[in-house]
Amino acid sequence: MTLADASADALYRKIALRIVPFLFICYVVNFIDRVNIGFAKLQFLDDLGLDDGVFGIAAGMFFIGYVIFEIPSNLMLGRIGARKTLMRIMVLWGGFTVLLAFVQTATWLYGLRFLLGAAEAGFFPGIVLYLTYWFPSRRRGRVMSLFIMAVPIAGIIGGPVSGAIMSHFQHVAGLRGWQWLFVAEGIPAIALGLLALVCLKDAPHLAAWLNTDERARLAADLQADHAVDSASKIKHLGDLLRSPRLYLMAAIYFTIFAFLNAIGFWIPTVLKSVGAYSVAQIGWLAGAIATAAAIGVLVVGYHSDRTMERRWHVAGCGFASAAAFLLLPLAAHDVGFSAVLLGVASIGIYSVLSIFWTIPTAYLQGDAAAGGIAFITAVGAIGGAMSPSIVGLLKTHTGSLYIGLSAIAVLLVVGMLALLGFVPANPKAERPR
Repeated sequence: MTLADASADALYRKIALRIVPFLFICYVVNFIDRVNIGFAKLQFLDDLGLDDGVFGIAAGMFFIGYVIFEIPSNLMLGRIGARKTLMRIMVLWGGFTVLLAFVQTATWLYGLRFLLGAAEAGFFPGIVLYLTYWFPSRRRGRVMSLFIMAVPIAGIIGGPVSGAIMSHFQHVAGLRGWQWLFVAEGIPAIALGLLALVCLKDAPHLAAWLNTDERARLAADLQADHAVDSASKIKHLGDLLRSPRLYLMAAIYFTIFAFLNAIGFWIPTVLKSVGAYSVAQIGWLAGAIATAAAIGVLVVGYHSDRTMERRWHVAGCGFASAAAFLLLPLAAHDVGFSAVLLGVASIGIYSVLSIFWTIPTAYLQGDAAAGGIAFITAVGAIGGAMSPSIVGLLKTHTGSLYIGLSAIAVLLVVGMLALLGFVPANPKAERPR
């Protein structure tokens, strides 16, 4: 390793240690709040006289609000900065999460899930965009892996904590365990939103913790990154909207996010259906699955950066996840086997999520980066809205959870085949049309 390489490694390690831990914690809380309804449903469906079909629609309503406000939120981040954007998003989503504790009807449940999605719109694409301000393309795989690892970590923390809250706070102060779940997991989001104003800087040139030489090195690296084969990069929104590649990547992300939400919302139900006997046990099993996923994401992200190969890392992990879902019926009466298959599916899909974003961000720049990232995530959110609804409705009408999960697995296979068939190995190899 040369002195220059060592100096660059030290710089990006310093940046990562300064901004990634806070963003990581925010995403942990974000994902816990997004999917805690999967644990709450183990109690509130009976309390409110609702069924799995209502739950599936409620889970999906989140993504309707998310889609509508996704692109405006991300474009606004480029104008007002990450600090104010994250503060707005997190304070609002924390408040709506707390209000979920007091729903009494399906209508109120649908409405608050819609508002929760509208509040959160722009969070994930905003972070993806924000990281491009601080890291050149060749370093983004590992950084995205560290950030995406927050999702399985949320499972490690959220599963046992959600189970414990629902078990031990039942009837405390007259509230049911699922009500305490929403209250206890909504308040941290509000606090973190306020802390974003203190902990983050909108751009490297505003970071007092970087010295003059470090700022210059970072600016030069980012400029060099933007200059590489600059003609192949999409820079303007008009060009972006005319690029077939944008719609292809969005369609692929649709299949990825549909599968991701099937994992996030239905793991507790799958474990309960195969014989897990309490919410506490389900919580600990979900935590173990998430632990395996966290380790897998880091390994895959590191290997992808080291080899600078993206497509086969994404597709291979996607195929493994789909295969695990398709095999779930064979484990219908075996808690251990089901947990192993869910672990494989989780490792695969979270690794897909972390590596996927190195592909579109390699050819998006300027306004096109903000709009493109937001558009791709918005289309993905449509898949996120449809996925739990499809699984829930099919379960209600057929009595089988596995039919819906298998359909989502087949959809992911189609997405991975599209990635291999139509996305060039080098994202710069095709010029935007």
